Amino acid sequence: MKLFFVAFVSALALAAQDPSGNPPAKKQTTKAAAKAKVAPQKADASPPTAIPAEAVLGADGDYHYTDPKGRKWIYRRTPFGVVHLEDTPERGAAKAAAANGAGIKATEDGDIVRFERLGPFGVWKWEKKKSELDETEKAALQNSQADNKTVSKQD
Repeated sequence: MKLFFVAFVSALALAAQDPSGNPPAKKQTTKAAAKAKVAPQKADASPPTAIPAEAVLGADGDYHYTDPKGRKWIYRRTPFGVVHLEDTPERGAAKAAAANGAGIKATEDGDIVRFERLGPFGVWKWEKKKSELDETEKAALQNSQADNKTVSKQD
């Protein structure tokens, strides 16, 4: 087996050699080639985004800024740099819906509450004690209790 491996590696080494048997000639470098080696060009020539000095840090960790044209922007620090996106009413409505527990199904089971929410990879399930619920989970529990009351009244 070792002999086979040695023969295989030798065959690969011979196949990788130049078939003419001549050593490679040195390439002549020009000034332009030397400059290219010294200063490689960036693929993206856009400057990195900076957070404006007038931006206000919000409670959520994002910076909020209104430009001279009246457009509102959100600046966020990420591991890949600063990103900015326009602050639209739809974005605010989605944040408010998430804070109100919309999209989360809560089921009480004694002192424990079971939650279900649709995520990008399927249904996320978790459970917590009633004493450990955060604001979003409390809102989801209240919404599900209100839904249960309206369903029971209709029956």
